[in-house]
Amino acid sequence: MAHITSVPGLRHLRGTATVHVRHMRRGKVVREGTGLSFWFRPLTAVLSEIPVDDRELPLVFHARTSDFQDVAVQASITYRVADPALAAQRVDFSIDPNTGLWNGTPLEQLAGLLTETAQQYALDLLGRTSLTDSLTAGMTAVRERIAEGLADDARLAGTGLAVIGVRVVAVRPEPEVEKALRTPAREQVQQAADKATYERRAVAVERERAISENELQSQIELARREEQLVAQRGANARREAEDAAAAGRIETEAQADREHRLGQARAVVARLAGEAEGAAEAARLAAYRDLRDATLLGLAVRELAGALPRIENLVLTPDLITPLLTRLGVNGGSAAGEDRESR
Repeated sequence: MAHITSVPGLRHLRGTATVHVRHMRRGKVVREGTGLSFWFRPLTAVLSEIPVDDRELPLVFHARTSDFQDVAVQASITYRVADPALAAQRVDFSIDPNTGLWNGTPLEQLAGLLTETAQQYALDLLGRTSLTDSLTAGMTAVRERIAEGLADDARLAGTGLAVIGVRVVAVRPEPEVEKALRTPAREQVQQAADKATYERRAVAVERERAISENELQSQIELARREEQLVAQRGANARREAEDAAAAGRIETEAQADREHRLGQARAVVARLAGEAEGAAEAARLAAYRDLRDATLLGLAVRELAGALPRIENLVLTPDLITPLLTRLGVNGGSAAGEDRESR
C-alpha cells in the first residue's frame, strides 16, 4: 500500500517496489510505473495501485466423483498481476487520494475469479473419475488439469493475471468412506502382522525345541560320562583294594616269615641257653655232690639269706640258738666219727 503525505492543496505519494501505481488526470494517464514517488492534486488525480508481487491463494472445495462420492480438494494457487495496465482497466484498483486505501476489494475479486475457474476444471475432471482413481492418482491429475486450464483461460489472460504454480495438497473422501476404504488395507496389514507373529512364534518354538534337544543331548552325554566316571572310580577302587590286599598279604607273609625266623632264633637261643644252664646246673650239682652236709647247709643258708629281705636288726635269744647249736653239734660229731672210721 502506497504511503500518502498531506499538505495544504497537495498530496505526496510514495510507492513500493512491488506496487504498480497509475496516475490519471482528466481521463489521461499522467504517469505509471513501479516504485514511483510524486506530488499530485487530490481533486483532479485518479490513482490506481496494482500489486505485482506473487500471491498465494488457498483453495478448499468439494467435488463429486463419477460413482457419486463426495471428496474434498485442498489446493493452493500462486499467481501475480502480469499486466498492471490491463488489470487496472478490468478490475477496480483505485485508491483514495487522501488515505491511500482501495475504494473496492480488487484482491477478493481476483481470488474469486481464480477460485471459480480452478474449481470448474477440477469438478469437470473429478466428475469423470471414480473414487478409487481420485484417491490414488487424483492429486496429480487435478493439479495438472487446473494448471493447464488456468494457463489457457482467456478470462484470466484478459484480466492481466498469470498463474505461476498450482499445488494440490489432498483429495480426501468423507470420514465414513475413508474409514471404510482403510478397512481392507488395515485388515491386510493386520493379516501380514499376524502372519509375521505366527512365523515368529513358529521360529521361537523351533528354536526352543532345538534348545531342548541340545539340553537333552547334553544331559545324556553328561549321564554317560558320569557312568564312565563311576565305572572308572569303581575300577580304581577295586584296583586299590587289590593292591592293598596284595600289599597286606606280602606284608603278612613277610611278618610271618620274620616271626618264624625270630621264633627259630629264639628257640635256638633258648635251647642253647637251656643247654648252658643245664650244663652249669649239672656242674654245680656235681660240685655239690662231693660236699659235706654241713657245707651244703651253710650254702643253703647263704642262699636263703640272699633271698630274704634286708634285715636291719636281728635279735638272737638262747631259745633259738640252743637247739641249733645242739643239732650242729650232733651232726658235727656224727660227721667226725664217720671221718675217723673212713680213715
